[in-house]
Parts: sequence; C-alpha cells; structure tokens
Amino acid sequence: MEKPICFCSRGEEQAGLLPSSSSRKTIPFSKLGFFYLRLLSGGIREQQQLICLRSDRLYTIGRKRRHCQIVFDHCSISRHHCQIFLDGADRRLRLVDGFLLSRDFDIEEIRRRLRSERQVLGFRVSLNGVFVNRRKLLGGAVAELSEGDEVVFGCGRLSSVSRCVRKYGFVVERIILSDFAETLDVSGQFVTRADRLQNLCQRVLRSEDPLSYLRCSLESNSGTISSIHGVRDHASAASFPVLGSDGHSRQNDKTANFVQNENNLAVDDVGNAETSSSSLEKGNNLCSSFSNGQSFSMNRLEFMAHDTSYPHTEVTLMELLDPVESLVQVFIATFSCDVSWFLSYCQIPNHLPVTIAFHSAEKCWSSCCDDRTSAPYSDYPNLLLVYPPFPDEIAFGNDRSKKGVACHHPKLLVLQREESVRVVVTSANLVSKQWNQITNTVWWQDFPRRDDPDYSSLFATIKDLKSDFAAQLAGFIASLITDVPSQAHWMKELARFDFGGAAAYLIASIPGMHALYNISSGINLFQNTEEHIVLSKFTTSTKYLGSVQASVVGLRHRFHNAIDSRGEQLKKLALFLGKFKDSSSRLMEVVLKRIHNIPADANAISIFVSNLDEMSNGDSVQLGFLPRDVAKWAAPLVDHGFLEIAAFVCPKEALAAALDGNNTKVKCLLSIAQGPKFSEMSRLIQAEHLPALCLFIASIQRCLGLWRLKEVMFQYKWPEHLETDFAYASSSIGTSMDPKFLAAFSSAAGKKSFQLSESEESDPEWGCWNTDHEVKSPSIRILFPTIERVKSSAQSIQLSKYMLSFSENTWQRLRTSRILYDAVPNPPYRIGYPMHVKVARRRFQSSTSTSAFGWIYCGSHNFSPAAWGRLLPPSTVESGSGARLRICNYELGILLIVPPPSKVEGDAGNLCNLDDFQLPFVMPAPRYCGGDRPATAFAMRGAVAELTEQDCQGMDEEDVADEEVIGPSEYVAEESVDDKIYAEMLWSQVGSSDGF
Repeated sequence: MEKPICFCSRGEEQAGLLPSSSSRKTIPFSKLGFFYLRLLSGGIREQQQLICLRSDRLYTIGRKRRHCQIVFDHCSISRHHCQIFLDGADRRLRLVDGFLLSRDFDIEEIRRRLRSERQVLGFRVSLNGVFVNRRKLLGGAVAELSEGDEVVFGCGRLSSVSRCVRKYGFVVERIILSDFAETLDVSGQFVTRADRLQNLCQRVLRSEDPLSYLRCSLESNSGTISSIHGVRDHASAASFPVLGSDGHSRQNDKTANFVQNENNLAVDDVGNAETSSSSLEKGNNLCSSFSNGQSFSMNRLEFMAHDTSYPHTEVTLMELLDPVESLVQVFIATFSCDVSWFLSYCQIPNHLPVTIAFHSAEKCWSSCCDDRTSAPYSDYPNLLLVYPPFPDEIAFGNDRSKKGVACHHPKLLVLQREESVRVVVTSANLVSKQWNQITNTVWWQDFPRRDDPDYSSLFATIKDLKSDFAAQLAGFIASLITDVPSQAHWMKELARFDFGGAAAYLIASIPGMHALYNISSGINLFQNTEEHIVLSKFTTSTKYLGSVQASVVGLRHRFHNAIDSRGEQLKKLALFLGKFKDSSSRLMEVVLKRIHNIPADANAISIFVSNLDEMSNGDSVQLGFLPRDVAKWAAPLVDHGFLEIAAFVCPKEALAAALDGNNTKVKCLLSIAQGPKFSEMSRLIQAEHLPALCLFIASIQRCLGLWRLKEVMFQYKWPEHLETDFAYASSSIGTSMDPKFLAAFSSAAGKKSFQLSESEESDPEWGCWNTDHEVKSPSIRILFPTIERVKSSAQSIQLSKYMLSFSENTWQRLRTSRILYDAVPNPPYRIGYPMHVKVARRRFQSSTSTSAFGWIYCGSHNFSPAAWGRLLPPSTVESGSGARLRICNYELGILLIVPPPSKVEGDAGNLCNLDDFQLPFVMPAPRYCGGDRPATAFAMRGAVAELTEQDCQGMDEEDVADEEVIGPSEYVAEESVDDKIYAEMLWSQVGSSDGF
C-alpha cells in the first residue's frame, strides 16, 4: 500500500517548532499538525493520489520548479499560482491567489499577512485564477479552507469550471492538529520538557505514518488529536486510508514527478500524480528523503541545522540512511573513510552487513588477494573493508610491485531494504568534515523491488529500450569486489530491483588501459563443432551479452623447440592461419573446448585453431588455454547453460608469437551470448555460481570515462549556435591538463567544430572538436577558488589545504588561456565554506524560449585525465585495436539530461528546464582578473606559513590529488609467471596432439 509523503527535513524538525533556549520570555507555541491534499490532475486515477504537508510551512503551488514546492507541469498553471498555509496557532488552513510571501519571511509575519481580512493588493496574481468550490477567489484575497473543499486552477473561465473534464488542483482531504499547551516557557526550568517535545516531533516526522503515530503516542500521554473546527466527521486517524492499494511502482508511467529533492511535488499534463516513495513500498519499511533522481542536492552543513531561515532542500547523511532499522545491507565506496565516526554517527546496528570499499595504496597495489579485505571491528562481525585492485598496466614500468599513480576515488552508497534500494552518488567522502563542514553534491534515487529477479538487466546497453543503469552499477561494483567472493551476492541483489525508471545516467571510470575492438554481436561466423565444444554458432534469436578481452596462455610452451622439435605443429598452424582471409575486424574465430576431470584445474578450457577446409574431419591445432581467471567464470556458467561463448584471435599476432617464442600475450576476444538456461537463471542459480557471475560482469567491456560520456551524449544533437555556457567546477585540476585533454573532453561532451547539416550529422565523428579548435577557441571554463577566497573562508585555510589540488606548473601553463573563473559558492549563505564539488554543466537556450536545456554532471570525477582518461593512439604492437583510453582512477558520477526540444520524449532525465537545477556555485562565474590566482599548493603553503601553530591544528588529510603521471604510451602485455606455471601444468596433463 502506498503511503503519503511528509515534505519536511530534519533541520525543519529541530528548528521550526521550538524557540531558542536563549529566549527568556513566554512565547506562543504552534500546534503540530498535518493536512492531506488529494490531487486533481486531470486523470482517471486522480482519486488515488494523496500528499501530506506540515503545519506552519508556507507552500507555493505553480509551474516554476525552483520556487514551488508543489509543481503542476501544465501550460494553464502560472509559475507561482497560489500559496497555502496551515496556521498551527489559530488552527486555520488559508489559501491566497498569487505569490504573496516568500518562505524566507518570519513565521509571525506570514501569519499576520494571511490573517488579514482585507484584500491584499500590490502583487502578481495567477493568470487563470483559483476556484474554491467552483467560485473564483479574488486576486489578493485570503480564503479559509475546510475539509472537503475543492480547489481548482487552470480552467481559465468561470463558466467552464463546472464542465471542466481535466481538472488541476486538489481537494482538502483531512486536517490534523495536536492539542499541545498554548504557550511554552523556555526560561530554564522547562528545558527538559522542551527537549521531550522536540524529540517527539522528530519521531513523528520520521515515522512511516504521522497520523497513526500522533494518535497512538499523544493519546497514550493524555494528548488528543482533533480536527479543525467546522469540518465533517471522518474515520479515525489510525484507519485513515492513504493513497492507492495496488502497491506497484509507476515510475515508468508518464506520471507526475517529485523534483528538487523531497520538497517538491510535480504533476505533469498527462494527468497522473505520483507521490513519493510510497510507490516503492509494499511493506512498512518507508525510507525518508525520497527522491526520484531527477535532480541533485547539497549536503546540509552544521551551521544550518537549527536555523529555519535557510531553504530546506539540503540533506544529511543520517537522513539518507534513515530509518537505519529497516536496512538489510549496505555497500559503500569512498576514497577516505572514518569508520568509527560513521558507525556511531549513523547509529549502525552491529548486526547489519556493511561493506566499505576504500583507498589504500599498499593494499590496492598488493598482488595478494588476502590483502584485499579486513574486518577490524569485532563488535561489528558483518562489517567488511575492501581494497579494490589496481591493474598492472598503469603501474610504473608495468610492474605492480613498483606501484603507480592510481586512486580509488568514488563516493557511492547502496542502501538495500526489503522492498526498495536507494542508490546515492555524492562527492563527499565518508568523513565527518565532508558531510558537515564542506559543500558537496548529493544525488540519490529509490528503486522498487521486482516480483522476480531479472538478470538480463545486468547486461543492458544504452541502446536498449530500458535504462542501462543496472548494468552500469553492477559492472562498477563487480570491479571493486573481484577478489572478494563473499561479496558476489550483490549481483543477485541488484537483479532483484527495477532500475528501469532511473532518471540519470551512471558515468563510471575504472583504472586500466582500455581499448574497443570492432566485433559484431551475433554475426553468423561460428563454426559447427562436436558436442564437447563450449559454443556452437549463435542463432538469430540469441541475445548478445557483451565481449570480454582475454588472452591465450601456454602458446610459447606449445611451439617451443623442445616440444615441437621438428616444427610440425608450427607448420600446421601456419597452414591453417594462412588460409584465413582477413576481414575488417582482423580477427578469426577459434574453437574452445572444455577439459574435464584433470587435476590441474577442473575449469580448464583449451583453444584450438581448426582447418577451415576440413572442419568436419576435426583437423586442428591447439594454441593453448584460456587464463585461469577467465576459465574460473567461463566454465561454470557455460556448464550450467547460462552462457554461450565464441572466441576470436588475430592470426598475424598468434603466428608471430608462435614463431618468436617470446612472452607477449596473444589477445583472445570472447563474444558472450545468453545460454539455453539463461532465462531460468533466477530459479537455477546457486550461491556457488555467484562469484563466477560477478567475475564475468566485471570482465565485460564497457564504455568508461570519456568514452561513456561520449556514448551518452551522442544520443542527442546539441545545437552549437544555442550554447550559452560550458563550465566545470572541480576541487582538483589535473597536472597534465592541456589543450589535447580539454579538446577530448569537449568532443566527448558532444561539441562540434561548426554547425552541421542533417546529412552530415548522420556521421557521429564528423566535425568533432579537436586540439586545433581548442587552441584557437577554448571551449570550456574551469571554475576553481582563488587563494584570497580560500584565505577568507570561515575556517581560514584549514579545510582546504588537503582538499584542493592545483599545481603551480599547471596554473602557469593555463594562466594566459583565460579559461579560469572563480568558484563562488551558491546559495550565498554557503560563502565562506569550501566546496568539494565536481560539477560540469553545458547549457543551451533559444532566444525564442524561456527554458534552457543541456546537461549536468555531478559525482566524484575531478577535472583531470586521471579521472576521465587520456586518449592514446592505436597500439603499434597490438593488432585489431583502435584508440585506447588510459584511466588511473575508480570514479563514479551521474549525468542529468534535459534534451533538446526536438528530442522525442521518453529519454532518461526528460526534464523541462535546465535552470531548475540549483548549482553549488554562481553562474556566470567571475573570470580571473588582475592579481587573481588559484589556490595552488604553492599558494596555500605560503598561506599556511602565515598561520600560527594553533591555527594549523586539525588540518587532517581529507583528500589527495588524483593526478596522472604520463607514462609510455605503449604497453606490451606479457604472460605472468602464474600464467606460465598454470599453462605448463595443463600441458603436462593434456595430450598435446589431441584434436577435437
């Protein structure tokens, strides 16, 4: 059953009802109350929609998302149509046509203005009027509402109200107030009672059903729940019906959307209203701070917690987890982590399974899998710390023992409950200062549970009709836990939830040297072979799942002089490979054979090259084997019918390795499709299969970093002539920042060198932005705080010293380019507090439109090649590969799209106005001028030297530079010692001359 949402935040709970304890006089104390509005949105299901609002909060209703708490997305509704207010002091619900008061007004001033019996003049009223019980309300007049009153707006003419089929408005369904004492003395002796009342308020606002909680708790304490005077009698609060009873999510319907965090309700012109997280809940585990993911927020800083003058759109870490008691398990990825603070601050139960993946230079670079985890808290037996691995190819000298420049830098929380899962992507590390004293961005969305797990969602692509959010999330998490089999169950858990309604795209970066290979999915090139072959050919109905880059191990051993002294096998291999006619992919198919019942490895898989002219005779030569870590997942998943696999190698590369006898790896590209039992995986899969599934998902080639940005952006045609700004605010600027990277980023973001015709735009690569364009006309503005701004912050330089990263050399290289702008915090009350945000925005607007479109990125990616990847040319020593992308960091962010007006509806993030997003910095930003200089490491060292010893206390490291060190562009992968030993063991137990 769906439940109503209460539009309030914890800061409001603590600040809105209790006066400051420093006051020495008796002041009036409001009734704690709620009122329910049943939405009229023009649809046939209008009677199912219900929202719950608080007393003593001014709510604006209209079409403008930025300033309205209840939004009706319809052209007949004014931007600020009307305002509604339940006065807890005199027990009256009042409505005024137009925008009379701002939420920033003092509560007493709001009461005074709305209690006036005179018509208020001198402010703008709605264009089409407000009708109360079919009578038009005069502009500026204040109406008192009772239960059962109908309020309609948008019909336009008075005579049309009674005949209006598609009504937009609401019916006052219920008004509830508690009978507290009329006054509260806070002179000192009643502080204990004030605390008790405050705690009660907090519990009410955090409860799943405020009505039932008020009735039960207050009546048990001799309090009562009473309706407003003069309204009709209704059922008791405990049995009051809430919302629909279908219990199913309607996220994929073109229904109303909650926007701008949990404080805004939006109803679109289709006519269906969608209410809060209730659509996710089939049980009673309602999570607070619901978000549908169509916007992002900022963290609430400590100084804002008890001050009602600040807008309550921010969120705290505690609110994101609340209620903690209903959590089933938690997965967290972060750079730095204060585990003790997190456990105590968020009141984590000691039995709750919690997995935290975070950075450790020693353990992430270690070659020992035992170093990947630790369980340091005996009081929390289900708490596991994970240290994700860094790959060899980004290590100094390709030797992981020498380590390298790499960083586990994402900030992700996955909060699982019985009936929903919440995904949080933020820029804040899991430490107190970053959540309480430093501005960070926070995006989150709640997803409902499926009736049955859907494993196909973990392999969705951006071309599929539904979102690829689940596949991107599963792939990223799998990459963090590849060495931790006990955590592989997260793949099964993600399949249980429906991510089809995701409002944002996930943008992930995973360290490594990535390359995209040209291979068609499902092409009918596969060889007919015996029944013991892993894969026969794909059929037209076979669903392609992805490709995996593997290698052939043991090839050097196979054709070594001591084994093939007369060179017969080598000649045979050369004959077979010579018959292969090269294609555009430069790859030929090889045959995979499962090897059962050998002591060396029960999962072993051999690789054969067959004679294309005499395949039916079984004439073949064995190249070698799949590596142990690939066979580890391929064999069990194929054996149980979940997967089918085809393999390809480059003939030229294989023959060269056989002739030279060197240690160079021969690539083997695996094309994976659904097996005959894939559709039954939810029923057949067992716990022992999950580590294999996790390894497979982590191995699938995906677009990452710049390539993922390009993959998303190239779905849209962005009109260059309508661009108004393109900016990136980041707390770290890469040391290797140069026009080449700036051009690569802008090109991936969809920027073109000139306006193209429709025919030219059919080629996605035509007119792409390049380095020459970037040098002549810089494309993007970089926002970074000046040293003076940092020195004048609320806590001087203490919070910025280890959080900001901008090298002096980079500054000297960029200073003449005029692309640097000051990062001025926004809203103004955040000025003086440092920003740790990583936000990019590209905005477009037509001169004939009042709405802007474009996109916004927020997450963990700093503006650096280490985070996004540096493009490298195709390898000169590896065949079959195109351009490569070298990424140093694990990163995660989200992309919110407001598509161009010509883009058809139904895409992720289909919002109406880019300007509805509140950015954490001022735009347009002021350009550096005169003596302005960024807060570089050099400048901050000078500022620190000016501080006293006492000022420097508490300057703990919060973040580190995630900087790329440019290494050699050529990386030649060689067989590892472990691979050689593994292959030799297999060769010793498998007949080397065996065919298939």
